[in-house]
Amino acid sequence: MVLDVQNRSAEEAVTGAPGPGGTESPDGLPPAPLRPYLILAGVLCGLYFLYSWVQYAHFRTPSWDLGIFGQSVRAYAEFRAPVVDIKGPGFQILGDHFSPVTALLAPLYWIWPSPVALLFAQAALFAAGAVVVGRTTQQILGSRAAGIGLTVAYGLSWGLQEAVKSDFHEIAFAVPLLALTCRALLLGRWTAAAAWAAPLVLVKEDMGLTVAMVGAVLFLKGQKRLGAAVAGFGTAAFALTVLVLIPAASRVGEYDYWSKIEKTGQGTETSFGQVIGDALASGERWEMVFYLLAITGFLALRSPLILLVLPTLGWRFLSQDPNHWGMHWHYSAILMPVVFLALVDGARSVRTSPRAWLVSYGKVVVPVATAVALVLAANLPLRELTKPETYRTDTRTEQARAAVDAVPDGVSVEADVSLLAHLTADHRVYWVGTSGDVDPDYLAFDLRGWSQQVSDPAQLASQLHPEARYEIVHRSDGFAVLKRV
Repeated sequence: MVLDVQNRSAEEAVTGAPGPGGTESPDGLPPAPLRPYLILAGVLCGLYFLYSWVQYAHFRTPSWDLGIFGQSVRAYAEFRAPVVDIKGPGFQILGDHFSPVTALLAPLYWIWPSPVALLFAQAALFAAGAVVVGRTTQQILGSRAAGIGLTVAYGLSWGLQEAVKSDFHEIAFAVPLLALTCRALLLGRWTAAAAWAAPLVLVKEDMGLTVAMVGAVLFLKGQKRLGAAVAGFGTAAFALTVLVLIPAASRVGEYDYWSKIEKTGQGTETSFGQVIGDALASGERWEMVFYLLAITGFLALRSPLILLVLPTLGWRFLSQDPNHWGMHWHYSAILMPVVFLALVDGARSVRTSPRAWLVSYGKVVVPVATAVALVLAANLPLRELTKPETYRTDTRTEQARAAVDAVPDGVSVEADVSLLAHLTADHRVYWVGTSGDVDPDYLAFDLRGWSQQVSDPAQLASQLHPEARYEIVHRSDGFAVLKRV
């Protein structure tokens, strides 16, 4: 009997759900069974992965990042240092971004040695966040309809959809960790909040500042000693990674991304005052913030959890790289669990407001957020799954597959972005123009991927590798494969 009570208490501590007796959880919250949220998460995971897989299979990769992560995870799986030759021969990836958490994907790569495994892992991690968001919503607001509605709103949010479109990135691990951190903060589980936040420093170097902000929220909640410790830990981790660990592994001996703030797109130095002025005057940056808050009906602003978005928004505002400003790419994915759980906290807080209109708004804000998500989804990436042409194999796809098949297993190859990820599992891969003094065994060119269409691949090869001689072994309208002779 004692053992049964202990097991039941442990289950409640993890899930927040009551034991078999059907009573309330230790937090005094109503039960929220896992099953409906696991089903929704399964659907979301399927949609995310289907989109990613179709994009990969049809050679629609938007950047070189999937190839980079595929190469680094393969290195971890083979018990090697995470060298990414795509960034340059012998390039140590921990000298670029500090993301050792990706080593956790090595066991999956043993079973499924393909970059597609990374896409599946990301889909599952994003969907796991939906379970946390949905169940927390139901427990705090006391409504299964609200829980399911916000699960849908979160799952279809523009931040996650744009991240799925951008292939795999390390921030996939931060999404469920932040969801669990925010859940613990909402339920008053202070130690659990600190424990879930701490691993974020292994996801990416800037996440130390987010951990520090978790400490600030704990401090505001009255947990002054714990909050100060967490804030100090996060700040110290950030400083350690960008000032010591990354420079130690970097070829240039410093954190290279400072240049994203110090220089404009033309490479000229900018003053800090000019950086601030440009950031505050940027319509694209503010548009992103508007949509970030609009998907919560702006009620997220009433929760201290909203403080957790400030570090990410801060560096994105200061960055001189336009890719960081808007709603595209993967940079907003980590903000989605934060703003949606801040919405839940805001809806709870307005229940006792003396303003009747605010109380009324709090009762309808979840349906509003769900409706907004559904409306926005009509113009977001997952809508492509409803179009038959998304699944059709066109001539370019067939030619790309033939080009990949023309490169023998195990050789070194220099390739364009469109082919990189398809070669990393069983080749040593370089990106066109970054192989330095290395003359790879093969070259694989996307002839339409250059600023001007390439009519003579052999001439291009001689320009890139003047000390070597290559001959064409495969050629189509769109691709060419050359072998070093």
